[in-house]
Amino acid sequence: MADIKEYRKNIRDLLEEIHGYDISNSDSGIEGQIIFDTEHDHYLLIDVGWEQKKHVYGAIIHIDIKDEKIWIQRNNTEINLADRLVEMGVPKNHIVIGFQSSFTRQFSGYAVG
Repeated sequence: MADIKEYRKNIRDLLEEIHGYDISNSDSGIEGQIIFDTEHDHYLLIDVGWEQKKHVYGAIIHIDIKDEKIWIQRNNTEINLADRLVEMGVPKNHIVIGFQSSFTRQFSGYAVG
């Protein structure tokens, strides 16, 4: 049985680390926000704010825990989140690359779903 509390900690640590890389221009009105919903196991890193006259809102990273597995739903970074989770001790068969089709997942080396 997966240790869901440990998975929550791994996800929190990973998102806080990536949030710390904040490469946005300090003059920009865009803020990176981390959202932790530990009751429903949804975790996000989003950008929100204004860039000149344009409103910016978007998910940079979205991770869920479903059926004792970590589902990477979105990754708009160059960081391989699955590899980082494995480095943190999460078994590959407990990580699902959710933004890939179920057909493609079977070739990923990670869980299918």
